[in-house]
Amino acid sequence: MLKLFLLFLLYLSVFNTASNLLIQALTSPSDISALKAFKASIKPSSIKPWSCLASWNFTTDPCSIPRRTQFTCGLTCSPDSTRITQITLDPAGYSGTLTPLLSQLTQLNTLDLADNSFFGPIPSSISSLSNLQILNLRSNWFSGSLPPSISNLKSLESLDISQNSLSGFLPNSINSLSNLRRLDLSFNKLTGSIPKLPKNILELALKGNFLSGSLQKSSFDGLNHLEVVEISENSLAGTLQGWLFLLPSLQQVDLANNSFTRIEIWKPIGGNSNLVAVNLGYNKILGYVPVNFAAYPLLASLSLSYNRLRGGIPLDYSHSKSLKRIFLDGNFLIGKPPAVFFEAKTSVSGSLGDNCLHGCPVSSELCTPAQKPSSICKQAYGGKPRS
Repeated sequence: MLKLFLLFLLYLSVFNTASNLLIQALTSPSDISALKAFKASIKPSSIKPWSCLASWNFTTDPCSIPRRTQFTCGLTCSPDSTRITQITLDPAGYSGTLTPLLSQLTQLNTLDLADNSFFGPIPSSISSLSNLQILNLRSNWFSGSLPPSISNLKSLESLDISQNSLSGFLPNSINSLSNLRRLDLSFNKLTGSIPKLPKNILELALKGNFLSGSLQKSSFDGLNHLEVVEISENSLAGTLQGWLFLLPSLQQVDLANNSFTRIEIWKPIGGNSNLVAVNLGYNKILGYVPVNFAAYPLLASLSLSYNRLRGGIPLDYSHSKSLKRIFLDGNFLIGKPPAVFFEAKTSVSGSLGDNCLHGCPVSSELCTPAQKPSSICKQAYGGKPRS
């Protein structure tokens, strides 16, 4: 009887040991092979001893519990420890290409390789990551075009490939990313016009590219949730029409450093608007300072610096209760600025300098830099500018 009892205890011990081994080695073989290919595509010399990738030692299972010495960071596994759900690398200067075999990580919801030195094209096979919600490749050296197949990432909510070397057009298929909330492709080498945008987008950042043409209403149709538009430092031109500023959720617009020549501003419908900040500086806008900006009840910051505006500063601006920062410098404005701008209780900041104004107090920071020489002002107006 004692022998049977001892054999039973031995059986339990072996069974528990085997069970523990099984629990600690459950990661999908396809996920493991994808991780191995991912690490193999990175230059060994760029993997610092203290970095996350240095701890990826495939002598143990990536999702084993606990992970004390191997796979200490950079990975997140599913609750059942069978699939890789996140790759979030540290900014350790990793240099290498992005392996197409990442497509095997079909349960991946986050891929974050920001602030490293990855290079080469973004593989089209990335479109197989149907569960991907966050794709962050910011501040690397990725080149080539944005793969049209990226439109297959139907779960994608945030796409950030800013500060890379992407070129070519924005694919029209980007419109099909119906769950996309944030799109940032700033500081690349993208060309062409802006296609129709995803309907649920909240933040759009395309600054620092070579985008051209005019802003088309068809590109922004139905964007009832759009809050932020940042498309400065491009080559957009033509007339900036009033429909843009009437988008119902819009809060911030930055279109500085483009080549717009005209601007139409319509009053907000029913006097309601969420618009807080507008930057249209460093364009080529002709005409008068748009009066209707004063009708936006929450507009706190307005920049029309260094355009080709003429005439006086609208008196309506002095009646605005929200406007606290105003930049009208670098134009050809004439007349006397509203006295209320210089009252202590209004606390308006910004610049009215480098214009053709008179009576702008030199003691006020609002009047710096100095006004243009009268000879330039006379030439601009074909004679003496009217007061």
